[in-house]
Amino acid sequence: MSGSGEGWLSDGLDDVAGVGSGLWVRGVDYMSGWRVAREAADQLNLALLLAEFQPSELRAVAATNDDGHGVVRLVGLPGAAVRLAGLLERLGDGDEGAL
Repeated sequence: MSGSGEGWLSDGLDDVAGVGSGLWVRGVDYMSGWRVAREAADQLNLALLLAEFQPSELRAVAATNDDGHGVVRLVGLPGAAVRLAGLLERLGDGDEGAL
């Protein structure tokens, strides 16, 4: 969620490790890792919507790390992160700490 435009709503390819720095390692399959991360991010984004978070306040974004493994980043407004933390804490409290 950077800048004033809606570029952060893009498909997340701009968040693949190395794009910003230009450091791509020949032979590393970044796309495969990104696809796995994208599926997980989509699933998490659906859960966030069901919990009444709007993508403009909290969103999962697919990326890869330096060796091509998929990672999912949670980006959003601080207030939304605090709200999510409260929901998760309540889930943990209701089942003796287990989610």
